[in-house]
Amino acid sequence: MLIDSSTLTLFQPLTGSTSGDILNALYSSSTVDTNPLQSLQTAEAGKAADISRTAADPQVKRDLDAFSAAVAKAKTPTDLLSNPVVLKVLLTANGLGDQADYTALARKALLSDPAKSTSLFSQLTDTRWKPVAATYLFATKGLTILHASGVLPTLKRAYAEVLWRQSLDTATPGLSNAISFRERASTIKSVDQILGDPTLRTVVTTALGIPQEIAFQDLGAQEKSISSRLDLSKFKDPHFVDGLTQRYLLAAQGKSSSAKTGTFDSLAVQAMNLVV
Repeated sequence: MLIDSSTLTLFQPLTGSTSGDILNALYSSSTVDTNPLQSLQTAEAGKAADISRTAADPQVKRDLDAFSAAVAKAKTPTDLLSNPVVLKVLLTANGLGDQADYTALARKALLSDPAKSTSLFSQLTDTRWKPVAATYLFATKGLTILHASGVLPTLKRAYAEVLWRQSLDTATPGLSNAISFRERASTIKSVDQILGDPTLRTVVTTALGIPQEIAFQDLGAQEKSISSRLDLSKFKDPHFVDGLTQRYLLAAQGKSSSAKTGTFDSLAVQAMNLVV
């Protein structure tokens, strides 16, 4: 089964927008110097132009050119996925960039047949692998889907977009996750889907004030900590999603500010020890 480029679109248009009333209510008495919600709106407004600039970056362009050349040359998926640049571009474009260093796992997962119950996916808690393998179907279709019209341009844009999103976090902590969450929130159907996806997990647990140490608890306890605080049906409501995103951004900024203060205090103590 061939797919068109729309099937591979990883980043759908944003649903809904943050209202001025909500922004005013949040910041009317705030002492936060930088408005992360304004940064979110600015990033969304300049998205297309910024992604184009990222794609034109010399290093990004080299990666994309190398990716295209490898796809054109490869005879089998195994050949293709043995190329580290291919893995980096393919995984990053599909939201799995943090797994690029695990080359053996990545190749095995991508070459697995998602239709088989015995596939690697049944052993993985990370829910991101299966839909990616199901999109490209390397196990059953070989390189056919990658060679389909429009697929490579879509992948290249997705790669540039992910890199652009990551760059946003430098100025506004959590902004990349916030954008991804807003776009994907309406697809959330279960607590396990949240727990199995790093982005969804980070946004939801941070917004709800659930400590990261929850990861050390058994799965049942983790599920209860979220389900007891959250009505999953509300993810269909853009206003609810906006509110949760705002809470996440404010919490992320607070954590970043605390970390910076802690670093400064530590450096100050070290400096005092040097001169006392």
